[in-house]
Amino acid sequence: MYKVGALMIALLAQQEAAAVNGSKGNTEDEVLRRSDYNRALTINDQYARLMIDAPEVPFWLADGASFAYRLTSNGKRQFILVNAANGRKQPAFDHKKLAAALNRVSQKDYNADNLPFERFELADDGGRITFEIEDASWSCELVNYACSSETKLSEIDQQNRYDHTPSVENDPERTSVSPDGKWLAYAKDFNLFLRSKEGSKDIPLTWDGSESNYYAFSTLSWSPDSRRLAAYRIRPGQKREVHYLESSPSDQRQPRHWTMTYPKPGDALALPQPVLFDVGDRRAIAIDNALFPNPYGLSRIRWWKDSRGFTFEYNQRGHQLYRLVEVEAATGTVRTLIDERSKTFIDYQPLRLDQWNTGKTFRYDVEDGREIIWASERDGYEHLYLFDGRTGELKNQITRGAWVVRSVHYVDPIKRQIWFSASGMNKGEDPYFVHAYRINFDGTGLTSLTPETANHHIEFSPDGRYYLDFCSRSDIPPRLMLYRTIDNSEVVEVESADISALVAAGWQPPLTFHTKGRDGETEIWGIIHLPINFDRSRRYPVLEKIYAGPTGSFVPKSFSAFVEPLTQLGFVVVQIDGMGTNNRSRAFHDIAWKNLKDAGFPDRILWHKAASAKFSWYDISNVGIFGGSAGGQNAVSALLFHSDFYKVAVANSGCYDNRMDKIWWNEQWMGWPVGIEYSQSSSVDNAHRLQGKLLLIVGELDRNVDPSSTFQLADRLIRAGKYFDMLVVPGADHGTPGSYSLLKLLDFFVLNILRQTPPNWNDPSIDLLKGQEAPSSCEEPTREGC
Repeated sequence: MYKVGALMIALLAQQEAAAVNGSKGNTEDEVLRRSDYNRALTINDQYARLMIDAPEVPFWLADGASFAYRLTSNGKRQFILVNAANGRKQPAFDHKKLAAALNRVSQKDYNADNLPFERFELADDGGRITFEIEDASWSCELVNYACSSETKLSEIDQQNRYDHTPSVENDPERTSVSPDGKWLAYAKDFNLFLRSKEGSKDIPLTWDGSESNYYAFSTLSWSPDSRRLAAYRIRPGQKREVHYLESSPSDQRQPRHWTMTYPKPGDALALPQPVLFDVGDRRAIAIDNALFPNPYGLSRIRWWKDSRGFTFEYNQRGHQLYRLVEVEAATGTVRTLIDERSKTFIDYQPLRLDQWNTGKTFRYDVEDGREIIWASERDGYEHLYLFDGRTGELKNQITRGAWVVRSVHYVDPIKRQIWFSASGMNKGEDPYFVHAYRINFDGTGLTSLTPETANHHIEFSPDGRYYLDFCSRSDIPPRLMLYRTIDNSEVVEVESADISALVAAGWQPPLTFHTKGRDGETEIWGIIHLPINFDRSRRYPVLEKIYAGPTGSFVPKSFSAFVEPLTQLGFVVVQIDGMGTNNRSRAFHDIAWKNLKDAGFPDRILWHKAASAKFSWYDISNVGIFGGSAGGQNAVSALLFHSDFYKVAVANSGCYDNRMDKIWWNEQWMGWPVGIEYSQSSSVDNAHRLQGKLLLIVGELDRNVDPSSTFQLADRLIRAGKYFDMLVVPGADHGTPGSYSLLKLLDFFVLNILRQTPPNWNDPSIDLLKGQEAPSSCEEPTREGC
């Protein structure tokens, strides 16, 4: 045994020496490799400077008479303000003066050509601008450019960013004024009180509040006639905490410890219950909770304008029942107006920052609830329905077909028309391209507003008089158009980007490819980012950039000058939307339910094989995969469950056991109560299956995914005797942004797929890491961002 071990050690030493000698003797190749890396780290900054007149997504200002957008030319960004009536454009403000004012107050070094916000609001007749930078709200006077700021979230709020239970408030000075101005409502000692406007009366509405079952002031809602007051009473749930040790704080030598409230799947949730009070009689009106016994969340209380009652939306824990509930004001009688049920899950997105303000993708009340427009997937696709708001009866389905409504932009209750966006309606076209349409309430008069084969983003003015069409395609640069709603006539072409210099510099759009999925019928779509100096006579190794979260679809459809850095090192990089992702049929989406380990891999592997059969240059003999967040979980799953196809993976900031991650994401897709499916999809419980090469990357201060998830996977891999690499980045949040993490990813694929030795980055003559910052790898669409 000893002789065999000694022989192996000697052999490894010889191989290592040969590799070192080889690299020493091949300095020209090493210099070329350094230049490739340099290009990979800097190419996107270079390309950004070659875009001319490239608009970004526009936004309307509150007055509805003007809109704004950020424009990029030669690497410089400025905000443009446009008068909608005549199309006249001008700089939205003096960018240099604003940057100087920000720098004076913040003690930072903001650049006038790249201000750190994406949108703003004008107030005081255009004399003041407001915007947000990170966790601060800013306000600047445009006469003298005096700026001030206030923190949006307190330290406590930030630490409780995932616990959206309405807080306990006992401040008599914080009041809610009745619409008629006669009464002030406030909270004290966990109870609700009324105070007359002149202060002569101070009346308790409740006596039984306590810290363990309190009346939440922040949920108070007055009826429009001021006769009644509704709110939620809260029984708090489990207060789970995630603990962080900040090893290397910038302002002190010693580490810093802090915690964050972070509910996880299976935890006991707070129990909200609506309460109703008659102000004149000073009495509570009983509300039966039989129709909403086990809430994951309740939406905000919404009174009918005639004060006959109020509604809220009930999302039952487990996400298989979603109900619109009405409470009659005079009696407290409760009834169901609309029921949504599913054997898998109700996709109730978009999620809101406040759990108590969750709401359906779309609901619109016509004539104070006489009718209700409601979004539903009840026929297998996301469509719009018209309900009788008084009886709850379905009047008619408004949209129908094997395509999906993506958003509703504007409703005209007088003309009884709806303007909306949808995808998948046009045969022979990429089913993810979004187009705008108009339709009547009764389902007639469907009219296409954006016939161009491209991806369209529509923004309606607040008054509905105008709309903007921001459209592009991966191979067509962005164009911004202004239209009148009344006749869909074009007012003006606001901007059209010029990419001639970008193309001349070597930029090329990704190649679109689609093929049949696992069912032999459904088309699976993806794109191929081609390597630099692409040569069809060569064979190129393939890497897949994955994000298979069920929240959406993720293959880019709009134009971007962004280049995948790995293509600059000779890789083909692909992105695919497999089954289990969103924005197709309900059957397509349901693949993910209680089955996140699937991640669409059967479809992805078929896609790769079809691409290899079609393109001689597409080499799938040693496929690599990488992703962040949910994509990190997917990348590890590839090596655990599909090691016959995927050989090398880099996983950044992943959740490797869904019981360790935030409650909203995981109970939505993996179900409740927590069952065996969580273990079946767990990379931790399946760590013994690992084959291939794996690099784990995690930031020690990840506030999106509990970083312990990565450490628990590492622990289980070690105990299973599995070899892997790991990078822990001190002070880094979700996605571990920065060029150091990116360089580690590049090196890992160069070493394990190209079989080449990366440069010695500790060589003093190499300074690629100095001053280079890469974009965050975080792509997960969460309520609080990355």
